Amino acid sequence: MKHHLASRITRAKSPVTTAALALALGALASCVSQRQYDDAVSLARYHQTTLHEKEKDLARLQSENERLKRQLAQNDVSALSAGYGDDIDSRLSELQGRIDNLGRPLQDIERFDVEGGYVLMVQDKILFESGSDSISTEGKTALKQVAGDINARPHGRIWVRGHTDNDPVSKPATKEKFPHGNLELSAMRAVNVASELSSSGNVQARDVVVVGFGQHDPVKPNSSADNKRLNRRVEIFVSDAAGAAAATPASSPTPASPNSGKTGGSL
Repeated sequence: MKHHLASRITRAKSPVTTAALALALGALASCVSQRQYDDAVSLARYHQTTLHEKEKDLARLQSENERLKRQLAQNDVSALSAGYGDDIDSRLSELQGRIDNLGRPLQDIERFDVEGGYVLMVQDKILFESGSDSISTEGKTALKQVAGDINARPHGRIWVRGHTDNDPVSKPATKEKFPHGNLELSAMRAVNVASELSSSGNVQARDVVVVGFGQHDPVKPNSSADNKRLNRRVEIFVSDAAGAAAATPASSPTPASPNSGKTGGSL
């Protein structure tokens, strides 16, 4: 009889026990979900902080890279001061007269034969945006052709000369990047043109040196928009190789256009 009574008590308590167990399991599940949520939030905050730190590191590296590029340009200009003789300037000093005697507008890339080599005058409009030293896609295509043409025959050292007009650097972003103004801008443009010529594989980097003139060597007075456009240029002076004339077959290709025998020729 006691056995039957215990059985009835057990069966009577079963619904209560089941409900209590369900509540306990629900509370446990709730605790686990909250803990998982808290862990997820903590992990997200950790990754956010890590990302922020990496972005700061990247910004510092980019800033340092720009500073080193500017320093490289300045060092190049300083290092070349001893090797850049007045004879090269004198060879190119007659370009203004050559331009005046063309009797036509300058092409985007114009070739002039001078004593000891030739010079390619490249207008900045096909190379750079205003106030920028980054070469455009059109400019890269043009310089790839220029590099191939230069390499088509023996040559000596190549001088890349950057020039601007006399308008001062005024845009805040440009002034921040080029605190030394047009001189620094012209030097960096020359560095990037020289780099583009050598990156094609056609011109050896060891043969290329750069000079930045800023606004200090105009081919025209900076008295009109057209004249300023001509002054914003990059000149690529390609010196003759020693004995190149004797070593070059008559059938060898040259970087000249059909007009190269004249005062000036477009590439």
